[in-house]
Amino acid sequence: MNILLTGINHRTAPVELREQMAIEPGHLADATGSLLRVPGVDEAMILSTCNRVELLISHQSGRPDLLGFLGDYFGVDALSLRSHVYEHRGIDAVQHLFRVGSSLDSMVVGEPQILGQLKEAYAAARSIGAVRAHLEKLLQKSLFVAKKVRSETQIGSSSVSIASVAVDLANSIFGSLEDKRVMLVGAGKMSELAAQQLIKRGTKSIFVANRTHERAIQLANSFNGCAVRFEDLHATADQADIIITSTGSRGYIFRPEHVRKLLHKRRNRPIIFIDIAVPRDVAPETRDVDGIFLYDIDALQTIASSHLADRTVEAERAELIIAKESIRFQRHELALNVTPMISGLQRSAEEMRQTELRRAQSRLESLTVEQRAAVEALTRSLMNKFLHLPMRTLKTAAEEADMAVLDAMRSAFNLPPAEEMMPIRAAIAAEGSVTVFPEELDAVGCDVVYS
Repeated sequence: MNILLTGINHRTAPVELREQMAIEPGHLADATGSLLRVPGVDEAMILSTCNRVELLISHQSGRPDLLGFLGDYFGVDALSLRSHVYEHRGIDAVQHLFRVGSSLDSMVVGEPQILGQLKEAYAAARSIGAVRAHLEKLLQKSLFVAKKVRSETQIGSSSVSIASVAVDLANSIFGSLEDKRVMLVGAGKMSELAAQQLIKRGTKSIFVANRTHERAIQLANSFNGCAVRFEDLHATADQADIIITSTGSRGYIFRPEHVRKLLHKRRNRPIIFIDIAVPRDVAPETRDVDGIFLYDIDALQTIASSHLADRTVEAERAELIIAKESIRFQRHELALNVTPMISGLQRSAEEMRQTELRRAQSRLESLTVEQRAAVEALTRSLMNKFLHLPMRTLKTAAEEADMAVLDAMRSAFNLPPAEEMMPIRAAIAAEGSVTVFPEELDAVGCDVVYS
């Protein structure tokens, strides 16, 4: 079984493209079902966040057309996608998935939201039977690695997220947020995180607008803010100096005509929009209106990169953990995949033993039952002694991912091939000796024990 991962993220694609390809949580299972119908795909999962859309599949052979799927499903020209799409296979796909789950591939390294998003994608795929034996093991392992990274490094030691970066941006513009009025549009997790950061910065006046007003009230009450009915958003937004938007809207909430009215009511006092939604909540041409300062999620990358500098040492420690766990996982998979070769060797030897016994049957007819049992035991013992060295060689070659030895053994003994695996000898040589790998997964739901 082969692993293939294809996708786009904030490094390879602009927000304009990412918002075209964003999948709402409620549609994730349906999208995964569509991916499962691509010829050659055996198992599948789709991870969709504001910063990435990634397709993870297992397949037997060939090369399933995932680029074509992306183009067809999202109505985007596949040729125009090509320069933005990346592809990882085998151990590279395993390592990339581990890095994503551990937030090393995030715009803000160390942010905690990605692990929850990975669990949601996993659950959506499982709900339709798209995840079975192969991806089940890989995804459970990815959750284990993410937790291991967080427990053994300080990569997530402080609260860092896109929301906190947005608040940092607002603070850097004004110098202080204590006397600023802030409106949060949307009452999801990002808005909640933004509210927490605003309170830490001394903000005393926070409004919350949300399509579900009860949720706006709930969030506003948690920090003594004020809930605004969504239908009153444009009528009250002029009261805010800073508007942070994070909704799941498929269309723009603020357009140039809206912000011109806001500025008129504010007597042209400027407003800062920080749009952390994908798809975006604020039309990009809004930034052309004098007095409006608009920052979308891609504009936050400069500030986000400064967080990485503070986490360089911890990120390096996390990378080492991921490299080791990737190799352990791949070795374990390769050891399992060599089982048909070992079984074939045993079967071939037993067939030869039985053939020789049949040839000698006429000469063995005079033997007693006890003597025939002794011959049976002798030939079986000789066979097992003969098999000991080649079987040990096969197991060692699998553990060390020595494809040359596996190929030589297969050729010498006319064995069935092990399932195709990406060579990982270079990674093993660089990483050093990793000799222990898990024999079984012990998991309940998403709380994973894999050691």
